[in-house]
Parts: sequence; C-alpha cells; structure tokens
Amino acid sequence: MIVEAAAQFAAGGGKSNTPTQEEAGRSEKGDALTMKNGKWKLGLTTQIFLGLILGVLFGHLFPALAVDLKPIGDMFIRMIKMIVVPLIFSSLIMGIAGTGDFKKLGRLGLKSIIWFEAATTLALVVGLTVVNVFEPGQGLQITATDAAAVTAASKKSIDMSHMLINIVPTNVVDAAARGDMLQIIMFSVFFGVAAAAVGSKGEPVVKVAVSIAEVMFQFTSYVMRLAPIGVFALIGFTVGKFGLGMLVPLAKLIGSLYFALIVFVLLVLTIASLLIRVNFFHLLRALKEPLLIAFSTASSEAALPVAMTKLEKFGVPKHIVTFVLPTGYTFNLDGSTLYSALAVVFIAQVYNIDFPLTTQLLMVLTLMLSTKGIAAVPGASLIVIAGTAAAFGLPVEGIAIILGVDRILDMARTACNLIGNCIASVVVARWEHELPDEQLAVAYAQQYDD
Repeated sequence: MIVEAAAQFAAGGGKSNTPTQEEAGRSEKGDALTMKNGKWKLGLTTQIFLGLILGVLFGHLFPALAVDLKPIGDMFIRMIKMIVVPLIFSSLIMGIAGTGDFKKLGRLGLKSIIWFEAATTLALVVGLTVVNVFEPGQGLQITATDAAAVTAASKKSIDMSHMLINIVPTNVVDAAARGDMLQIIMFSVFFGVAAAAVGSKGEPVVKVAVSIAEVMFQFTSYVMRLAPIGVFALIGFTVGKFGLGMLVPLAKLIGSLYFALIVFVLLVLTIASLLIRVNFFHLLRALKEPLLIAFSTASSEAALPVAMTKLEKFGVPKHIVTFVLPTGYTFNLDGSTLYSALAVVFIAQVYNIDFPLTTQLLMVLTLMLSTKGIAAVPGASLIVIAGTAAAFGLPVEGIAIILGVDRILDMARTACNLIGNCIASVVVARWEHELPDEQLAVAYAQQYDD
C-alpha cells in the first residue's frame, strides 16, 4: 500500500536509520581529522570553519580582490537554492504519505504550532528585555545615509490579509520559480494528503517523490563539498566591501543582538531539556555543519538540506523532519522575530523617542502576527521593521543606521532560526514518542562529521 511504501522510506528504506553501537563508537578525534585510505583528511565541518576564518583574513588584507569573489559566493547560494524546492516538495509528500494516519498528521501540526508560538513569544520577550537593559541606541551619533533602501522599505508593508490570501498559489510552477516557500508548502501538503487518500492509485506518485527526495539528498552531498569555497567567498566579500571598521560604531547593537540570541537559545535548550529529557548539546554537536553554513552564508535555505540529513542521523524520524523543519522555516523564525523587536526599540532609542513598556507590549502582539510567513517576502526583516516602526510613529529612516551591519546581524539570526527549528523537530519527535531513550543514547555517542 501507498502508506507502507512511504513509511518504509521514512524509516530509512526498510532498515533502521539508527546507527549501530560500533558506528556510534568512533573516535572523537575523527570529528575534525579522519584517517582515510592511509591519509589524514579534514572533516567538512573543519573545512567550512577554515573557509570562514580565511575569508575574514583575505577580506581584511586584500579588500579589492575579496570584493571580486562575490560571483563565486552567489553561485554557491544559487546551487543550494536549486535544491530546496524539489527537496521540500518531495519530502513533504513522502512525509505526509508516510504518516498515513491523518489524525496523527493533525496532531503533528498542532504540536508544532504550539511549540512555534511558545518559542516565538520567548524570543520577543528576550529581545525586548535585552534592548531595554543595554540600550544600544542611546547616545549613538550616526547619520542615516542609505536613502534608497529606506525609501524602498517605507513603501512596503506587511498586509496581513494579503499574506493570508497569498498562502494559496494560483500557479505552483510560478511559486516554485519565485521560491515562495509558503505557497510551495501549502501545495505540497494538499498534494501529499490527496495522494495518500486515493490509495493505490497514488502510490506511483509517492514512489516518484521518494526517489526525488533520495536523489536530492545525494545532490546535496555533492554541493556541500563546495561549501568551504562558497563560505570563503561570501565572508571575504562581506569583509572586503564593508571592512572590519564597520563594526565599531554599532558594536553595542551587534553585541546586544548576539547576546540576546545566545540567551534565547540557552533558555529554549533548557526548557526543552526539562520537558522532554534530551541533552541538546549533543544535538548542537550534530548540527555544527549546517550551523556554520547558516552563519557564514546568512541563508536558511543553504543550511536546510544538510540540517534535514543531520536530524535524521540524530534519530528524528524522517516524516517528522520533513514536516516540522520546512513548516518552521516559514512560521518559526525565532532569530528574525527577536531581531525585529530589538531593532524597532533600538530606532526609538537612537532618536530619543519615548517608547514606554505598554507600547512595546502592543508592538510584541503586532510582531507575533507580522513575522509569520515573512520568509517568502524579499527583504522580510527590513520590511517588518519598517512597517512596525511606521505603525508606532517611529522614523523609518532609522533603518538606514543598521543597514551597514545588517549582514553581520543576519548571520546570527539565521543561525538562530535554524537552531530553533531543529529543536522544534526534536521536541515534536519526543512528544510523539518516536525518539526513544535507546535511540538517543546511540545518537549521543556517534559522530556527525562526514
């Protein structure tokens, strides 16, 4: 039956995707440096990290040459993006068909939403607390210079009714071409439900989706071999164009955001650990490769395929990974949400505008709605901040102040978005009793560097 075929794939092609104790017990040294064919070889995570460090040095020492690296970095991002749409489409179909039980599917959706909302609320609270305690905008003497960007942002707004309507695609091919993840997810969910509902007649379609998913995961492994070069080029370009000196005037803002994101991650990890009894530091160890990619590229899409693979290796069932992670990519952008709250209050502080706590709480309610689905909006965070600032009578031109360091800020919030969604996948898996303690024990012992 169709459900059985998809479920077999969801379990790892008919065999357990849980590593053996022998596989799990490999030397810790192999994580960074492995012996292969009698030769020492750097692991991919280490290569990416070296690419990051060398990119910073190259951009600082040879800024003119580093700027010319941008096409190489852009090519890497485009290679990743061409993977994402077919991967999400096929994975969601496979995951929904593999679930089989529509009541269970509804339960997965409900539990995911509950956790998403809880995490988003916590992110907003942490962002507001940090910005009010450290006051990074107080005493800042910076003139806004990027008038074009400010004008463009001020002309855009987040229309909630339009966003709700826009969830439904009029043309799925057009949605795929534009990379509108919200529309792609909507179509994929309905397609997967319909394929499972028609029984044996839908089985060939699901088998094709299963094959596409497997091919795309293999495709991802090929592309990731180029990740160190892509990271080197992207970081080199950023440092070469803006210079390390760009960090000095806004160091307090950068420090405040990074501190807030770290606090948020630690709080989420602690709460989740207490609720579902998982040592999340082992999960972070498993995710070090996609986290480095997310941080260095400032692209959630670039890290998504690798994160899905690592979560499965950690023991999270495929049908949960393929459902929760893409959904969270749209609805659970914890880092971006925290940043939006912090940035709006920061603008008020820069212009010495009274922004009382009661107004800030009202802003939180606004952001809880306006930040949903913003991944599909170009320049999403900028638009949300501009719209929120304008709604509360703050000068929109304040956005130009943070544009110079937005790339540095984006790197951190993208990594936070990824961590939040990966934690959500593990929480839902444990909540559904599909990640038992025995499997966790094996996950804790194994290595994740390919």
